[in-house]
Amino acid sequence: MSKSILCAIDMNRPEAEVPVLETAARLATLDGARLDVITVLPDYGSSLVGSFFQKGYHEKAVAQTKEALHRFTAEIIGEEMDAGVRHLVSTGKAYEHILDAAKKADSDLIVIGAHQPELQDYLLGPNAARVVRHAKCSVYVVRT
Repeated sequence: MSKSILCAIDMNRPEAEVPVLETAARLATLDGARLDVITVLPDYGSSLVGSFFQKGYHEKAVAQTKEALHRFTAEIIGEEMDAGVRHLVSTGKAYEHILDAAKKADSDLIVIGAHQPELQDYLLGPNAARVVRHAKCSVYVVRT
């Protein structure tokens, strides 16, 4: 029985993430668990690429992503359930921030989506595989 569920969403492909969020919401409802939803933005600020963005771009991107995440979750799971959801937006390597958020929230379960693997996934390892490999709690992978 879970007390805290963390659902990892890729806001770059929201239509593929619908079953991931629906699964996390269903599991949270079944267990009466708190639901946290996280999305992670890539970090362009610390590299050469970051110099091409205007000052304040990162803060604006985080604010817009948080707003989009709120709209997405409310649309998929309903406003009533969404009111109790903690919406998290982080920047950096997705798997690292997902694992960190799960640890900080003392999550019992992480729900994450995984697309059909391609050759580069076998060589590099997708975020879902890294989360599964390093998580200290159970991980439910939704094939998208």
